[in-house]
Amino acid sequence: MHSQLMRRSLALSLTLLLAACATAPQTTAPEPTSTPQPRQANGLTGLTMQDLVGRFGAPALQIREGNSVKVQFRGARCVLDAYLYPSGSGALKVTHVDTRLRSGADVDQAACVAGLSSRSS
Repeated sequence: MHSQLMRRSLALSLTLLLAACATAPQTTAPEPTSTPQPRQANGLTGLTMQDLVGRFGAPALQIREGNSVKVQFRGARCVLDAYLYPSGSGALKVTHVDTRLRSGADVDQAACVAGLSSRSS
């Protein structure tokens, strides 16, 4: 009887040990159908120089820095700097935008873009 109790205890111990080592079922998130692109609320990311000129008119300043270009558009209230870098196709496209009041203080980027867009219409 003692050996039978030992076997049951051993079997129970092994069962509990295996249960403790078992991993929880893994759930995987569905694969995205396309790679999400970083987006800025201003809608300018990915635009070309031609797109910017069409939207804001001729830039007040254009500076070539190596293989990139910084362009500046100025309105009555704010200043917008757009930085264009070569894309995979080689075309220069906007990757970053900074906006500020003419005084240099921070400004809501969407408001600045809207103000500059309406100015060129």
